[in-house]
Amino acid sequence: MIGELHLTEGTFNFKLKLLFLSCLNGNMTQHLKRGPVSRWDLFWSFTKLALQGFGGVLTIVQRELVEKKQWLTNEEFVEDWSIAQVLPGPNVINLGLMIGQRHFGFSGAMTAAAGLMLIPSLVVLSLALMYGSISDNPITQNALMGMNAVVAGLIIATGLKLLPALKKNPLGYSLCIFVVALTVVLLNVFKLPTVWILLVMGGGCTYWANQQLKKAKQSELIE
Repeated sequence: MIGELHLTEGTFNFKLKLLFLSCLNGNMTQHLKRGPVSRWDLFWSFTKLALQGFGGVLTIVQRELVEKKQWLTNEEFVEDWSIAQVLPGPNVINLGLMIGQRHFGFSGAMTAAAGLMLIPSLVVLSLALMYGSISDNPITQNALMGMNAVVAGLIIATGLKLLPALKKNPLGYSLCIFVVALTVVLLNVFKLPTVWILLVMGGGCTYWANQQLKKAKQSELIE
């Protein structure tokens, strides 16, 4: 048991260090100008976000953090969400840790995580107990099946809203659209494992974007 706790703590610390490094980017000053005004604001914002995340958390996160609170721009959200998705664990937890640590350090990361898990966990447990008693009810089953279409629509709508953010990507907008389409085909048609898609497609795009940024920097120095 002690060994397991030790391993869990070490894994969490390593993950947190990775998230901290992801915060050290050129837009950090802009990030800090827009954000939670206090830890209490951070806690309740992520609590409300988690309580709304029925079916499509990506949709809720993008709407709350970008459109309503304006803590992030669409471009910044795409960057942060990409990092959160590559790292192990739930994407929204990773994003909460990043934003919390970016503004309030380690305590901010813990505050965001608590907001995402504390009250929502109690709600989920209560709903699970209720669902156990009505799961065989035909009305309940039909209602859940009907929600599938709504969830799919929410996810697609959010994806379409995030597409314009790719126009500023160093890969170029056309190549980004091609990568999006290819990823969909590899995942849904060829059924390739997500980890391999991330490693191959993500690694290749990262390398190419880095090369493009180097060329742009060299051109600026020459001029």
